[in-house]
Amino acid sequence: MKTIDWPPHHAVAHLPGSLPMGGVVPMTPVHAFTQAPGPLALRETLGKPPQRQDIDLGGLLGFVIDPVVTPQEADAIVQATERMGYREEAPGIATPPGMRMNKSVHWVADEELMGPMFDRIGHLLPPSLEGEVLVPAFSRRINMYRYDDQDVFNLHTDGAWPGYSLSDDRQHMLQWDDRIRSGLTMLLYLNGPADGVQGGNTRLFKPDGTWVDVSPRKGSALFFRHGFGMDSVRHIGCQVTGGVSKYVARINVMYRVV
Repeated sequence: MKTIDWPPHHAVAHLPGSLPMGGVVPMTPVHAFTQAPGPLALRETLGKPPQRQDIDLGGLLGFVIDPVVTPQEADAIVQATERMGYREEAPGIATPPGMRMNKSVHWVADEELMGPMFDRIGHLLPPSLEGEVLVPAFSRRINMYRYDDQDVFNLHTDGAWPGYSLSDDRQHMLQWDDRIRSGLTMLLYLNGPADGVQGGNTRLFKPDGTWVDVSPRKGSALFFRHGFGMDSVRHIGCQVTGGVSKYVARINVMYRVV
C-alpha cells in the first residue's frame, strides 16, 4: 500500500462512546482533517460503470453496487482512518454487551470524497422510500469498523441517523435538517477475501429466518433498509479470523420527509 502524506486531523465533536463488553467512555472523538486531503478527492466517474445487483431477501430491500470506489481509493480511506486511530469505544452508539465486538473510528469526510461517490451511484439508489425522497448527498459522517482476528458484530438492526457535515471553519460537526433521516445503510467494503481477509461475510436475514451471505469485495458496497420498522434488515458482521483485518465503512443514504 502506497504511503501518503496526510494533513493533520482533530476532533470536531466528542460523544459518549460505548465499549464492546459494556460501559461508556466519555468524550470519545469524532474526527476530521484540518483541510481536505488530496488523496481522498475522487474523480466523478470510474473506468468501469457501477452495476446494481438486487438480493432476494424475501421481500426486504437489499442490493450490491460494484464498483463504488477503486482499489487505490479504498486503500486511501483505510490509511486515513488508521491515522485517526481505531478504538474499542464507538462514539454516539449504544450497543448491548457482546454485540459490537470490533474496533471503530468515526469521522466527518469532505465533499471532495462524498460528492463524487454519490455522483457515481446515485442513479442506482431508490428514489423514494415510503414517501420520503432521496437526498442527493450522503451524510458526511462515516462510521468505520476494523475487524481484527476473532472480531464479530453479532445480530442487530442498524438505527436511522441524522445527516452530518463540517462547519465552514472545519472545527465542528453540524447536524442537518430534522426532516432528513437515513433510510439505507451503505456498507462500503475496503478489502475482502481477495486481499487475505478470512471470514467477514455480512449475513442478511430474511423474514422467515433464513439468510443470505454477502462476501466483502474491495470497492463494492452493500445496501439494505434500516431503522426499526418491519422492513428493516437484521444482519451479522460475521467473524474474521487470521492476521488480515477487515475494513468497512458505514455510510448513510439520506431521505427527506415530504
